[in-house]
Amino acid sequence: MILRIHRRSSFFFRFFVASRLYSSGEVVQDSTDVAKRVCKIMTSCPKLGLDTALDQSGIRVSEEVVEKVLEKFENAGMLAHRFFEWADKQRRYSHSVRAYHIMIESLAKIRQYEIMWDLVNSMRSKGMLNIETFCVIMRKYARAQKVDEAVYTFNVMNKYDVQPNLAAFNGLLSALSKSKNIRKAQEIFDAMKNQFSPDSKTYSILLEGWGRAPNLPKAREIFTDMVDSGCNPDIVTYGIMVDILCKAGRTSEAVEVIKEMEFSGCQPTSFIYSVLIHTYGIENRIEDAIDTFLQMERNGVIADVAVYNALISAFCKVNKFKNAYKVVDEMEKKGVSPNSRTCNILINGLIGREETDEAFKVFRRLSKICEPDADTYTMMIKMFCERDEMETALKVWKYMERKQFAPSMHTFSALINGLCGKGDASKACVLMEEMMERGIRPGRHTFGKLRQLLLKEGREDVLGFLQEKMNLLVKEPLCD
Repeated sequence: MILRIHRRSSFFFRFFVASRLYSSGEVVQDSTDVAKRVCKIMTSCPKLGLDTALDQSGIRVSEEVVEKVLEKFENAGMLAHRFFEWADKQRRYSHSVRAYHIMIESLAKIRQYEIMWDLVNSMRSKGMLNIETFCVIMRKYARAQKVDEAVYTFNVMNKYDVQPNLAAFNGLLSALSKSKNIRKAQEIFDAMKNQFSPDSKTYSILLEGWGRAPNLPKAREIFTDMVDSGCNPDIVTYGIMVDILCKAGRTSEAVEVIKEMEFSGCQPTSFIYSVLIHTYGIENRIEDAIDTFLQMERNGVIADVAVYNALISAFCKVNKFKNAYKVVDEMEKKGVSPNSRTCNILINGLIGREETDEAFKVFRRLSKICEPDADTYTMMIKMFCERDEMETALKVWKYMERKQFAPSMHTFSALINGLCGKGDASKACVLMEEMMERGIRPGRHTFGKLRQLLLKEGREDVLGFLQEKMNLLVKEPLCD
């Protein structure tokens, strides 16, 4: 009897709590669904009315929701920032460190450095700054070829009460190395290595940088220095060395390095196999690519998406698309999901062979199982523009909007250039304005093409309006 009473009271308690949650509007919603609702509002609402629309939606944001929305709009920095500011004003919500970092990256991408440093100061006031904050900024400055600003960011860390350590030092070297400024990275390493204790990661960064240069003798020198300094090469170092040798056309030597690894008890990773398969593909050595893939499986290494993409690329290179499709089927059977890179490899290969109808079929098929990226949409839109099929290009654009994907500068440019080519200045101007509203500065070629069309049509007033909006986007990079 006591047990029955307990069960009944337990049922009524759960019913009462659920009712209260439902009636008060506090039902916990899936963060993905909430993020989708926010994205829909952001893509359909005029910029000036965004705050009101979000307020009236009744949406309550969480850290997870905000991070997902910011990631979705990483290519629309100013629109993302508008949402970021709105979210910061919501009750019982505070931005996470990750949300700040995503927003900083997004603003740096469109060179809104003044606003970016305002966020850094905001983080400092909340005690949220860390090493990664400065590494993000260094990476973005270096990618924009603002080397002095990247170095300044490292040097100013103390001012923001963040002590630079080996991770920050490696972060600076990595940022410079990956942006093809390896000589500057080497110069800083030589000048400051005594202040830190370089580890295998430090040497691997320099090794990779000289490999990209490409400067194989210098890469070998770094490898020797690494061993001489007492740092034993790890699996990452070996992987970089194999990659460097493959890119230098020394595939046989790369194979010897892999054999040396195996002899010393170091099992090659899927990354190393993917590099070798990709290289064989470039060299049209499809049989060697297949043999390497099979050898990898025999060695018990599980193929990841990068390995499958390398094999697909190898088949595309020799125009064996049926084999490439079989690899995609094999991926799905093995539980490895194709990604946007898979889609892009196939589409790019088919467009190169002028098999545009087949490229569109691949786009429609793979869009159902993986999210296309900016490159995918740009390729498809450009393809239809070149085929003089503007209606289909616009359909792809609308599909992209329905998927709530924020187009990149290149995606905007592909469609604007296509519209200019057809003499449709009105639609091109609408897109150009939307592009700038999102804080994306158009490329010189694209703006120049539209400018010529407007001048030809005698629409100097519209050109002046767009030029004024463009000038507002151009801000001097401020460091602090």
